[in-house]
Amino acid sequence: MDSDKLPHFDILDCTIRDGGYLNNWRFDTKIVREVYRALSKAGVDIVEIGFRGTDKYFDRNEFGPWRFTDLQDLKEVVGGIKGARLAIMGDYGKLDVEDFTDNYREYVDLIRIAAHKDGTPGAIRQLEEIKKKGFTVSLNAMGITSYTGEETKELVNMLADSDIDYIYIADSYGSILPDQMRQLVEPFKALKHIKIGFHPHNSLQMAFANTLEAIKCGVDIIDSTIYGMGRGAGNLPTEVMLSYLQLSTTDKYNVIPILHCIDRFFTNIQTDEPWGYQLPYMLSGIFQCHPYYPKTLVDYREFSMEDIWNALEVLSKINPVGFSKEILDDIIKSGMIGGLGKDKMGEVKSVDAKKKRERAIEVSYKDLYEGRDFLILANGPTLKEYGTKIDEFIRKYNPVILGANYLSGLFTPHYHAFNNKKRFVDYIDTVNADAVLFLGENLQDEMIKEYTSRSYETLYFNDELNDFNIIDGVIQSNCRTIAVLLMGVAIVMGANRIFAVGMDGYTGAGLKEGFHFYKEKVEPEEDDLVIERHHYNQHFIEQIDEYLKNAGKEGIHILTPTSYKAFYKGIENYL
Repeated sequence: MDSDKLPHFDILDCTIRDGGYLNNWRFDTKIVREVYRALSKAGVDIVEIGFRGTDKYFDRNEFGPWRFTDLQDLKEVVGGIKGARLAIMGDYGKLDVEDFTDNYREYVDLIRIAAHKDGTPGAIRQLEEIKKKGFTVSLNAMGITSYTGEETKELVNMLADSDIDYIYIADSYGSILPDQMRQLVEPFKALKHIKIGFHPHNSLQMAFANTLEAIKCGVDIIDSTIYGMGRGAGNLPTEVMLSYLQLSTTDKYNVIPILHCIDRFFTNIQTDEPWGYQLPYMLSGIFQCHPYYPKTLVDYREFSMEDIWNALEVLSKINPVGFSKEILDDIIKSGMIGGLGKDKMGEVKSVDAKKKRERAIEVSYKDLYEGRDFLILANGPTLKEYGTKIDEFIRKYNPVILGANYLSGLFTPHYHAFNNKKRFVDYIDTVNADAVLFLGENLQDEMIKEYTSRSYETLYFNDELNDFNIIDGVIQSNCRTIAVLLMGVAIVMGANRIFAVGMDGYTGAGLKEGFHFYKEKVEPEEDDLVIERHHYNQHFIEQIDEYLKNAGKEGIHILTPTSYKAFYKGIENYL
């Protein structure tokens, strides 16, 4: 693009509003005031200072002030500064027309409402009511890349009969490419009374390129944030856009105040609340889905990248609006992850989770150690902390030892098991040569051969979250984690008593300090996913314990400190 011939457009900076997703809008008022001052000096036309919300829809204890942006907050920020116009964002269904009073109009010019396509008719009606109060109004059409041609026409027709001022094309998932921009913008150019805006996200590192193309296509206003601050991969960095304009166009813009602001505040903010390019957000852009889908799958730490890719292919066919944990859980529970493949035509094929096995399976390890004691080596910190006592227990009782994942040479198990593809790849080289390799049947033979030439035995189970049961030596559930699954394997192998060490649980200190005796090279998990795993483990341990007792045997004994307290019996009792 010939930068000295750019058409006129405005810049709206939404740092405090969009960046607030990272810190729950808990910005100090001083920082917000300095951001507003810097943006005004820099030549930015509009500053979106936050969301508007009320106690009717939100608990004030859960959010900072810029999720509500009350009148007093506005006064403290802009008082004494003559600068950029102010904008406020609202989510359709989470605000009322009455939230915007005449006093509010003294400070705020532009009200934007974000809506998914099923909410656009109601959002347009609400915006028209707000406009009657004297505000400029904008509809932000979220997830617009998921609109069909017919749905785009319907939106254009609704807008043609409306009295709103702006329609925003929001690249909600960061999936737009520059060569797609014109076909997205062009239908709305027929609306001569409505200006067009573009809100980019940076999932595919295309925010700047897409914005330049959007300007070339005739949009009237573009969004950006300081340092690109925003949920996930972030947004178009305001300083990048301003630097480009300052060096190549007019004297309107001055990026230096923004650079000072970054140096004073935002480098530290990013250290505390990271954002920017990450693999899950790239996948979100590729599959045009809410970033929480790939992020949640990665956070589970149980699926390979191929599994996640295949799951997102399935999700893209479902094409859900927004994020639904229920939809993701259904994909996981159905067995599609790990069991999902492609037919000869390249079409995704799913696994019927209830379909019975079509081939007879001979479980080679069934009843192999009838009447023996078994010891399960889990990977919690106590595995290392109680190493000496565990050694003493092994010498005294000579149990069959089943271990999983990384053991760091602390103990040599009789069987070393993997079911998680990522951990198999990471730790297969650490398995003791004297241990029999036990691999879940969801690990494909070709992948196994790529990483090891060792022989192995297949671990048979149903890769679903069914209730625990055993049929012909095949465990009818994945038991959620490999250590709990090995308790079931011990039953198949003929266990009389089952002991476990290092099964510390996923609550308590581990939430902050880590759940393994070693450090994995991964990002911290979301607390809700960790707690979910803990509850699943509790559920399956209880079922396995009951299964043992119904067979006239002792239940489960966890010998090292654990948050599964009902099963704890200290190792000292056996030494």
